[in-house]
Amino acid sequence: MIKVILWDVDATLLDFKKSESLALKKTFAHFGLENCTDSITEQYSAINQRYWQRLEQGELTKEQVLVGRFEEFFAVRGYDAHAQSFCEVFESSLPDCVEFIGNAKAVIEALSKNYHQYAVTNGARAVQRKKLAVSGIADIFDGVFISDEVGYEKPSVNFFKHVLANIPSVDTNEILIVGDSLTSDIKGGNNMGFKTCWFNPQSLPLKDGYTVNYQIKNAEDIFDILKFEG
Repeated sequence: MIKVILWDVDATLLDFKKSESLALKKTFAHFGLENCTDSITEQYSAINQRYWQRLEQGELTKEQVLVGRFEEFFAVRGYDAHAQSFCEVFESSLPDCVEFIGNAKAVIEALSKNYHQYAVTNGARAVQRKKLAVSGIADIFDGVFISDEVGYEKPSVNFFKHVLANIPSVDTNEILIVGDSLTSDIKGGNNMGFKTCWFNPQSLPLKDGYTVNYQIKNAEDIFDILKFEG
């Protein structure tokens, strides 16, 4: 029986792509760069995703990710801009657009009556705290675990050991982690022996090396999983 649900935040509950795109366009305008088209946003997003994956693999620090992604992006685009300054404006703009994916908010509100729920995220502390406050997630969940505050990133065992030390005592197989990232959420769940639920709205193929107990395309699909788990 599932008793605890660990939710990833960005791209699982909140529409990160939308907030990323709007923040990037706002920051481009702030620094007087060219019009930020969808193709430019996609180019940056691909670089950004690669940097966060390197963080999850222990190859980079959070600081190296935040600035390095823009250094590479500017080099590719040929922009003459200061990566650190650009990053600061971009990060401060991310929480300006907070939008749930589908009925995600209603789902976690309904589940809060019968399950302990927690947010687990690798995002930067200031950005995530503001997002959680603006979205109301912080008021729904029983707790929030942000990598900057924990001191470790998902999928690190140390991150999840911290989580286990600060939630009600349950067996690891009574915990379900839900997230869109195979490399952080699912890998982290596999490392700890949690049940795993991959949020996979695009029906992407499962890569080798990951064990996924369930897949969902929208948040409300979790009700069927919990019914099955008893």
